[in-house]
Amino acid sequence: MGAQGPSDGVVWPMPDLEEPAEEAAEGAARAPAGPETDAERRRRRAQFLRELNEAKALRERVQPRRARAARMRQAMRMRTFRW
Repeated sequence: MGAQGPSDGVVWPMPDLEEPAEEAAEGAARAPAGPETDAERRRRRAQFLRELNEAKALRERVQPRRARAARMRQAMRMRTFRW
């Protein structure tokens, strides 16, 4: 048949890039107001860090060997870091 292209019958799921309606409305209401407040920035940062930690925990559960190697590399970096 020849080389198979992107349309070889396999359908890959696309990531959901849309914001939830609640966050989209909040972002639209905040945009014209100007600079964000410290409280808003801290809230968004806390949310980001929660999601990041959740993703790291999921990765450790899914790929335990890779996660262990990453922990070992991090431990080595911490041992060799000069204050």
